[in-house]
Amino acid sequence: METPATVRAYLSGIGRKGGLKSRRRLSPEDAKNMVRLREAKRAFRRYRAQCFWYMPEDMDITLADLPEIARGLRQHGGRRGFLLASRLCR
Repeated sequence: METPATVRAYLSGIGRKGGLKSRRRLSPEDAKNMVRLREAKRAFRRYRAQCFWYMPEDMDITLADLPEIARGLRQHGGRRGFLLASRLCR
């Protein structure tokens, strides 16, 4: 069995490598689009039965799909869906 110090050092090394690899420069516009896309995917999963029943369940959401996601949320998502759609379309 390994000692906690060696496990800690191993995990620290992995974390350091991941941190170095994931450092990327995003423009403010790309960062905003990434957040909007993440929120749209989350909304699609959460409101799928209520708003997006006609879309494939395993649909890959892209930036081009954001207007359709916002439309579905506005029409069938109630107040929460409407507010979420307004955040997606800023």
